[in-house]
Amino acid sequence: MNHPVFAIAVIMERRALANRWQAQTWEAIGVIPDPGDAAIPRVLLQDSARAQWLHGGFALKLYRDEAENYYLNLSAAQPCVFIAWRMEEDMALPKFVTVSYGEAARFMDASEQVDSVPLPRDLCDWLGEFVNNNYKPEPKRRSRPPSFKGAKRG
Repeated sequence: MNHPVFAIAVIMERRALANRWQAQTWEAIGVIPDPGDAAIPRVLLQDSARAQWLHGGFALKLYRDEAENYYLNLSAAQPCVFIAWRMEEDMALPKFVTVSYGEAARFMDASEQVDSVPLPRDLCDWLGEFVNNNYKPEPKRRSRPPSFKGAKRG
């Protein structure tokens, strides 16, 4: 089966902190279409307060069995991309990107660092088309409360 793929790059930001216990903090702040150059991280911006790094080479792959999780993401007030990352040496390195609530939850359950960033419009449209073609919500069924099941009258 052919899985739809969207090539993206992740922007990570390091911010300096005025804190005696921690000198800096890292977080994912966005994703963009992959510019196609080397996947080696490169500096986008750097000053005394912060630095932003672009990490290319990520493939956002969609799977039919995750369609319900994509649907849940798209139906949220702010759809997002989830980025799992790890500290290596002195830099935060993204390891995995997904738009599935389920996959993101599994990473968090495994105690991985996961940040969410807003889902760009072009990715939102791409994901929406996939969900429309691959997910049909099951109709809700009314269930009777247990107290009414098996109640004998008479």
